Amino acid sequence: MLPPNISSLSNLVAFYIGGNALTGTLPSSLFSIPSLLYVTLEGNQLNGTLDFGNVSSSSKLMQLLLGNNNFVGSIPRSISKLVNLDTLDLSHLNTQGLALDLSILWNLKSLVELDISDLNTTTTFDLNAILSSFKSLKSLNLSGNHVTYEKRSSVPDPPLLSDLYLSGCGITTEFPGFIRTQHNMWRLDISNNKIKGQVPGWLWELSTLQYLDLSNNTFVSFESPEKLLQPSSLFYFSGANNNFTGGIPSFICELHSLIILDLSSNRFNGSFPRCVGKFSSSVLEALNLRDNCLSGRLPKIISRGLKSLDIGHNKLVGKLPRSLIANSFLEVLNVESNRFNDTFPSWLSSLPELQVLVLRSNAFHGPVHQTRFSKLRIIDISHNRFNGTLPSDFFVNWTAMHSIGDQSNGNYMSTAYYFDSMVLMNKGVEMELVRILYIYTALDFSENEFEGVIPSSIGLLKELLVLNLSGNAFTGHIPSSVGNLSSLESLDLSRNKLTGEIPQELGNLSYLAYMNFSHNQLVGLVPGGTQFRTQPCSSFKDNPGLYGPSLNQACVDIHGKTSQPSELSKEEEEDGQEEVISWIAAAIGFIPGIAFGFTMGYIVVSYKPEWFINRFGRTKRRRISPTRR
Repeated sequence: MLPPNISSLSNLVAFYIGGNALTGTLPSSLFSIPSLLYVTLEGNQLNGTLDFGNVSSSSKLMQLLLGNNNFVGSIPRSISKLVNLDTLDLSHLNTQGLALDLSILWNLKSLVELDISDLNTTTTFDLNAILSSFKSLKSLNLSGNHVTYEKRSSVPDPPLLSDLYLSGCGITTEFPGFIRTQHNMWRLDISNNKIKGQVPGWLWELSTLQYLDLSNNTFVSFESPEKLLQPSSLFYFSGANNNFTGGIPSFICELHSLIILDLSSNRFNGSFPRCVGKFSSSVLEALNLRDNCLSGRLPKIISRGLKSLDIGHNKLVGKLPRSLIANSFLEVLNVESNRFNDTFPSWLSSLPELQVLVLRSNAFHGPVHQTRFSKLRIIDISHNRFNGTLPSDFFVNWTAMHSIGDQSNGNYMSTAYYFDSMVLMNKGVEMELVRILYIYTALDFSENEFEGVIPSSIGLLKELLVLNLSGNAFTGHIPSSVGNLSSLESLDLSRNKLTGEIPQELGNLSYLAYMNFSHNQLVGLVPGGTQFRTQPCSSFKDNPGLYGPSLNQACVDIHGKTSQPSELSKEEEEDGQEEVISWIAAAIGFIPGIAFGFTMGYIVVSYKPEWFINRFGRTKRRRISPTRR
C-alpha cells in the first residue's frame, strides 16, 4: 500500500515502484510534489478511482505510467493540466462501460508514447483524430478498444510512429493506407480485427519494420512486393488465422532475419516450401505452418536453428527426414494429423533439448523400442498403428518426468515473442495448451495396438499430469507403481484387456480428478477416496467383477442407493427368509417325517423359485463374489 503522507517527500523527482503487488488507492497528494518528473506504478494491484488532486498547470511531470492496475472510473479531467507529459500509460483502466471524452487529452501536445489500450469503454476512438492531435507521437497503443479509421479522410502529415498497436479494435476496412508513410515503423500489430483484402506489397518496403502481426483477420492473399529491401530487419511475422490460399509466397523465404514465422490456420496448399532450407544458417527459431493444406514430403533440410517446428494438420506424406537429427536446439516437434508413414523415430532421442513430441493421428507403425528421452515432458503418439510390447524398464531413462519440480516458477516454453501451443486429450476432452508450461507433463499412447503388460517403470514418472493408454490391447494387472504418480490429474486405461484389481494405492492420488477403467476385465474392490466416489458410472463400465462402496456411490443411478448396503440387505434377507420359511412350512403338512428331512435339505440347498432369484439372486451373487471369500 502506498503511504498516504507521500507528499512529505517534497524533493521527490522519480517514483518507480512498477511491477510489484501493491494494493490500495493512489494518494492524490503525490501529484502535488512540485519537483516530481517520473511516476511509474504500472503492473500492480492498485484500485479505486484516479484522482490527481489540485494538480498545477505548472507541473513538471513528464512520465505517468499507471497501466495494468485495478483502477475504475473515468480519466480525470485534471490530466489536461499535465502539459509536459511525454509518456502516458492508462491501459486497463476499467471505465465500467462509461463513455470517454478523449478531448481532455488534446492539450498534451508533447506526448511521445500513449497507451490507452483496454479501457472497457463504449466510446469509439477516431484514429484519424488521434493522429492529427499528437504530432510528436512515436508509440501508440489503442488495442482492445473500438477504433474507426476513415481511409478517405487521411491525415495530412501524420506523426512518424515507431510502434503502432491496434489489436482487437474491430477494424473492418482494408489495410490502413497511412502506414505506407511510416518509414520509421519498428512494430506493427493489427491482429484480431476483420481487415480484408490483400496484404499490400509496399509493406515489405518498410526497411525498419521488425515486428509484424497480421493474425486473426480476413486477408485472402499477398500482393507481390515490387522490391524487397535487403537485408530485411523483420524478425517476427505472424499471418496466422486468415484466409490465405495458394502456395506460401516465395518472398517469405527472403526474410533472412526472421526468428518467428507463423502462418498457421490458413488454406495454403502445395508442397512444403523448399526454400525453408535457406534458413539453415539463419536465426529462425520457430516455424508454425499447422492447419493448412500442405502436401507432399518434407524437404531433407529444415532450418537447423529451430527450437519449435509445428506442421500438424496438413496432408504431408512419407517419412520424417532423418536430417532433423541435426536440429540440436529443437524443443518442440509436432507433426500430428498428417499422413506420415514411418516407424517410431527413436533417433530423435539424440536431440538434447527435445521436450515435446507429437506424432498423433498419422500412419506410424511397428514397435516402439526403448530409448532415452532425458528432457521429454510431453509425448503424444496416439491414433497410429504402433504395436508390440513395452519392456518393464521402458521409462527408466525418461528422467525429465521423474522428479517433482518447482511448480511455482511459471516458466513457459517459448522463444522471443512466441509461445508454443498444442491440443492434448485431458480428462476425456481435447484441451488446448495455449502456452506450454515447462512443468506440464503428459503421456498419450492411446488408440494403438500395444499389447502385453503396462511397464512397471511407469511409476517413475512422478511429474505426469496426464496418462492415457486407452484403446490398446494391454493385458495383465494395472501396476501398483501407478500409485506413485502423485501429481496425476487424468488417467485413462479404458478399452484394453486388463485383469485383476484396481490398485488400492490409486485411492491416495489426491489430484486425480478424471479416471476411466471401462471396457476391461477388472475385478475386486474399487479403491476408496473422494476422487473415486465422484466419478461417473461410465468410468467403470463393462468390468462386472468390480464392487465396493466407491462403485455403489458412482453408480447410484443404476444400482440404487447402496451407501448403507448392510442395512438394506439385512431387511431384504429377513423378508426373504420369512417367505421361504412360510413356503417350506406349507410343504411339511404333505410330506412324511423321514422324507421331509431329505427333501428340505434338497430344497434349501438346490431349489430357488424364479421370484426368489429375481428378488435376491443378483444382490447375493454380487455380495458373494469369489474374490471376497
